Amino acid sequence: MLNSIRQFFENKLVNNEEEPTSSSIAKTDLACAALLIEVINSDHKLEEQETQAFFSVLQNNLNIPGEDIDELVELAENQAKEATSLYEFTSLINSDYDYSQKVGLIENMWRIAFSDNNLDKYEDHLIRKISDLIYVSHSDFIRAKLKVRDASN
Repeated sequence: MLNSIRQFFENKLVNNEEEPTSSSIAKTDLACAALLIEVINSDHKLEEQETQAFFSVLQNNLNIPGEDIDELVELAENQAKEATSLYEFTSLINSDYDYSQKVGLIENMWRIAFSDNNLDKYEDHLIRKISDLIYVSHSDFIRAKLKVRDASN
């Protein structure tokens, strides 16, 4: 899956010299989308609620145009669900996001994980791993989890 997402990055990112910045997709937004896709795929089932939550997060929190959201979801659904490294995505997050944005990303991951009313152990493990990789404290990781869980009940 990482190779396909990497290829998507290379094909979809627009050089600022060729087109105005407003029409380009930020690498960080795509990295976030890739990490959110990993959360969706971590329990090895694609639930409609997770897909809807994914669309909602992308439309409300990231700067990804609607036509690219459809393509990204299609890419994720058609690829293998195994990833060998999250580093290339988390390194972009670490270089471009401040701490509050990182906590927001973790909250969005929890929104997807809780969207089907069933928190899978693989979803929990992956979000914990990503949280560690982007240097979100354990207390903020737990606080984000409880905040989203309580809001979804």
